[in-house]
Amino acid sequence: MYKNTILLFALILAMASCKNEAKTEIKTEAISFTKEGDLKIIKLATDSTSVDFAIEIAETEYETQTGLMYRPSMEPSQGMLFIFPKAGQRSFYMKNTEFPLDIIYIGEDQKIVSFQKNAQPYNESSLPSEGAAKYVLEINGGLSDNLGLQVGDSITFTRQ
Repeated sequence: MYKNTILLFALILAMASCKNEAKTEIKTEAISFTKEGDLKIIKLATDSTSVDFAIEIAETEYETQTGLMYRPSMEPSQGMLFIFPKAGQRSFYMKNTEFPLDIIYIGEDQKIVSFQKNAQPYNESSLPSEGAAKYVLEINGGLSDNLGLQVGDSITFTRQ
């Protein structure tokens, strides 16, 4: 019984000391862009390259779920390319994304199948593709209209 009393006292003392410890603040740093390849968009109407992007590639489960979350911005010449194992209906949302994006859904044949333009920061609404997509390209909001991108335009990309 004496040992149980000492153990109980030690446990109470340990718990009390935990309550008095100062809370530490967790600081996070902005995630920076990491160039992992280059992507070209080829215009269907002219069969010429309309724009080049430096891309970061997301293909693991963690990368595809995190995407561009927790980043304050992205340069106009940058994008994130999501690569999925096979084509299928895709749906993205803007949870924890701090700036507007154009979400470009791209089929297995590397042709644009649909857009979700100017997706608003922090909006958790579902933004689905209008066809099966194997790739998804995220670029700054409004840029797809500024570049005149259309369904049927195609992409090519290389990894570094």
